[in-house]
Amino acid sequence: MRDRFRGRSFVNALIDLPFALPTIVAGITLLALYGPRSPVGINVVGTRAAVVLALLFVTLPFVVRSVQPVLLELDREMEEAAASLGASGATTFRRIILPNLWTAILSGTALAFARAVGEFGSVVLITGNIPFKTQVSSVYVFGQIESDAVSGAAAVSVVLLLVSLVVLLAIRALARLGARHER
Repeated sequence: MRDRFRGRSFVNALIDLPFALPTIVAGITLLALYGPRSPVGINVVGTRAAVVLALLFVTLPFVVRSVQPVLLELDREMEEAAASLGASGATTFRRIILPNLWTAILSGTALAFARAVGEFGSVVLITGNIPFKTQVSSVYVFGQIESDAVSGAAAVSVVLLLVSLVVLLAIRALARLGARHER
């Protein structure tokens, strides 16, 4: 069964870790793992890879936890039927599994995006906050407020609000389109 395997509890704990961890602790952990004195020999501090790494760490669990229950409920008989008809693993995934997961993936992506837009703690330390390279919007807004440039912070916040609204509406429209396509 796809929901039973050795080490399942450990994997579930790893997936849920970003939910339980304060984001600044996540930032310190990422800095320790992927900073100048990295035990794994990878230093991404001040790079775009650092932004991606930090945001993946805190947002990937939203996608996993949205997709997991749908994946567990998929009908194995459809997969077995496809295999008995000669479909390869890739074809079975593309034609049977992925269409069933599409709405859950979009929902998880929407949740992850919403979290990423406002993420501060995990990115503030590892990204280096380099303008036009690794500076994320939440850190920029914070800097504007600290510099007493409240109108600049408000302007960026309104733009973020509008971008978030457009992206979430687009994801909902795609989900509705996918649901209509399934019928």
